[in-house]
Amino acid sequence: MPPDAPPLGRRIAAEGIGSFLLFACVIGSGIMAANLSGGNDAIALLGNTLATGAILFVLITMLGPISGAHMNPAVSLVAASRGDLRWTDAGAYILAQMAFGILGAWAAHLMFDLPTLQLSVKARTGLGQWTGEAVATFGLILTILGTVKHRPQWVPATVALYITAAYWFTSSTSFANPAITVARSLSDTFAGIAPADVPLFIVAQLIGAMAAALTAKWLFSDRAA
Repeated sequence: MPPDAPPLGRRIAAEGIGSFLLFACVIGSGIMAANLSGGNDAIALLGNTLATGAILFVLITMLGPISGAHMNPAVSLVAASRGDLRWTDAGAYILAQMAFGILGAWAAHLMFDLPTLQLSVKARTGLGQWTGEAVATFGLILTILGTVKHRPQWVPATVALYITAAYWFTSSTSFANPAITVARSLSDTFAGIAPADVPLFIVAQLIGAMAAALTAKWLFSDRAA
């Protein structure tokens, strides 16, 4: 972290607030979209997509200057592996992302008068889904690292636009985030994923993140060779 970085407590608060609002938006907009779409999954996904892309732009713009607005353990782990974040700080980030993200899922349930405690029964498994998650996370991390390197002021827009696109071009609808994968397993709604399918989704996400970090190290290097 740069020497003038905000205190860890403030950064953890930013990660918690961001994760709470992001996860509440993903799950809440999925519930609203399913309620209003009349059973049309394409319309429901479109509503879910637009809300997610919009909230990402807002949250990254607002919280990025404080914590980097990771809201995603894969992003925090990559930042730590590159020396941009202390490993101990990354651990604290991830705890905040998980805890406050789950609170965001529960808040979405409360807003729509659903039982707070749920487990999803929506199956999301198979090679196609796992490949989708690896590709989605690879593209997200590469987008972040490339934009931070060359156009840092564009990070909110590029991340929001990438996730908006990845909702539609990946078979998994682009979770690309281990913490939100766990939170979505606790919501038997449009955005849910069965708990049994979570571990391999997270494995695929971490593989995609690692591949993106290695690719970015070479692709965005300042060295001539």
